[in-house]
Amino acid sequence: MVYEVPKKDGATDPEVAGNPGGFPLWEVFIRANRGLNHVHAGSVHAADAESAVQAARDVYTRRSEGVSLWIVRSTEIHASDPDGSDAWFGSEHPYRHPTFYELPDEVGHM
Repeated sequence: MVYEVPKKDGATDPEVAGNPGGFPLWEVFIRANRGLNHVHAGSVHAADAESAVQAARDVYTRRSEGVSLWIVRSTEIHASDPDGSDAWFGSEHPYRHPTFYELPDEVGHM
C-alpha cells in the first residue's frame, strides 16, 4: 500500500541539506577486526554526520560485526577514471613485481 502525503497547491518537497526531497547520502565503511581494512558495507541517508554514524551503527553493526565505522558523504568521494587505468595501474614499473630477484638458499620457501 502506498500513501501519498497531500500537499497544498504549488507546494514542493522540502530541500534538506541541499538534497531536494530528503537527506543526503552517506557511504558506510566497516572494519571487522583490528588490523583489517575498512570495507564498504552500504549507504544511509541522514541529515548530518552524527546522525549518519548512528544510522550506520543501527543498520550495519546490529550483531557486533565491526570495531570501527567510517562515514563519508557520497558527494565527497572521488574516484579515478576506469578508462585511464593503464596510467594508474600499468606494469611499466618492474620493481613492483620482484619476479627477477634471486633468493639466497638460506631463505628457503618463499
